[in-house]
Amino acid sequence: QKQLMESGGGLVQPGGSLRLSCEAPGFTLDDYTIGWFRQAPGKKREGVSCHRASDGSTAYADSVKGRFTISRDVAKNTVYLQMNDLKAEDTAVYYCGAGPRSIATLAPFLYDYWGQGTQVTVSS
Repeated sequence: QKQLMESGGGLVQPGGSLRLSCEAPGFTLDDYTIGWFRQAPGKKREGVSCHRASDGSTAYADSVKGRFTISRDVAKNTVYLQMNDLKAEDTAVYYCGAGPRSIATLAPFLYDYWGQGTQVTVSS
């Protein structure tokens, strides 16, 4: 079973920044589209951003456009989510998922492999 590993979460003040990392010990992330998702207490898991493997195209949820940036470092087998100008409503557990290399969707059900998540808390 392929397992992803997120890191980089933490407590940050509103307006601050964090960079999340998604790694995959044992398999190559470049073979997959990688998406970032988040889930706040009592809410459904929602798509934040994705990076399509086949052509490098990206997609973002409207709520994070202009603030979050997804990127991929093939040499390090890592996908990042740079989060700037964080808001209280960004507070959630953030997950990365790996899906077929041709997709560029923020629908969680199309992703096959997941990590355990990393907590992001935005609070003063």
